Amino acid sequence: MESHYLYLSIDLLALFFAVIFSFLPQNKFYKQWRFLFPAIIITASVFILWDVLFTQMGVWGFNPRYVTGLYLFNLPIEEVFFFICIPYACVFTYHSITILITKEISGKLQERISTVLTFSFFIIGLLNYNRWYTGSTFIASAIFLLFLRWFVKPSYLGKFYQSFIFILIPFFFINGLLTGTGIANPVVWYNDQENLSIRIGTIPIEDTFYGMLLILINVALYEKFKTRSTIA
Repeated sequence: MESHYLYLSIDLLALFFAVIFSFLPQNKFYKQWRFLFPAIIITASVFILWDVLFTQMGVWGFNPRYVTGLYLFNLPIEEVFFFICIPYACVFTYHSITILITKEISGKLQERISTVLTFSFFIIGLLNYNRWYTGSTFIASAIFLLFLRWFVKPSYLGKFYQSFIFILIPFFFINGLLTGTGIANPVVWYNDQENLSIRIGTIPIEDTFYGMLLILINVALYEKFKTRSTIA
């Protein structure tokens, strides 16, 4: 399959069902938009800047066969949309899972998971500081988890870990397509000198944790804005 609309189609497909289901009476996620959209905009600004820099450095790049040809800075417009469409779908999933699952991960287990992840991320990142994608992804993830776990101390981390398990299902499908599963060439290519060269199918393992960080920052800001509104 070769189409200049492939990447755009993937973005819109991820967004479409999440938006439609946002209006279900059992969910009513549309009522959370005033908390969600500021979170998406703030997080997207950071990740787009990161993306622009790494694209300039050749850490990754985009196949012109699968994009429309519209660019913002050096990024295909579809890549910019990615940081809006995917977080919307993922925070919608997080919101839905918190409604459906009444039994949460206990506080102690949540703390253990966060501690193990934080130290593991730091170790992997520091051991691979010379690989831009690996080092930056794992160190940034470790720092943000450290900040949440020991300073913010939120109650929602257990719910986030539970929902992330479900998010991984569409993640592997969407990221698989973007990295070349089922198509002639990848939509997004990676310089393997800047990562661990470990792939889950066609997906660099770093993508899983890059995605986790992207979603977690969105969730953290979303929950922050909700709490602030409740207090006010």
